[in-house]
Amino acid sequence: MALVRSGKAMSACPEMLGGLGVPRDESEIVLGDGSDVLQKRAKVLTIAGKDVTENFVKGAGAFLELAKTHKITNAILKSRSPSCGIGTIYDGSFSHSLKTGDGVTAALLRMHGIKLFTEKGGTDA
Repeated sequence: MALVRSGKAMSACPEMLGGLGVPRDESEIVLGDGSDVLQKRAKVLTIAGKDVTENFVKGAGAFLELAKTHKITNAILKSRSPSCGIGTIYDGSFSHSLKTGDGVTAALLRMHGIKLFTEKGGTDA
């Protein structure tokens, strides 16, 4: 938050940019990771079974456009998230189990050479 207050960072939520509200149902990537979602080989579903894949892809694209517009080269993302997880995300079973992979936004940013960090201080895998 200190970086945001000093004007050295900006805050954005890809899920909100994709049209999802707050609060929202828990979501996880099923049968893959963010790269698979971008290649239409996996989906993002809510715990109630609603397909929110389009929202996640739209939000990732909007986040990337913000990064390009503002010449952002580094991003701090929420660990384990189906949007922002870096290297580890929830496994799609809604059991809090983890699997290897990136969230949808993290995968797209990585493809475009943006260096990724977690809110816990870790760097990209």
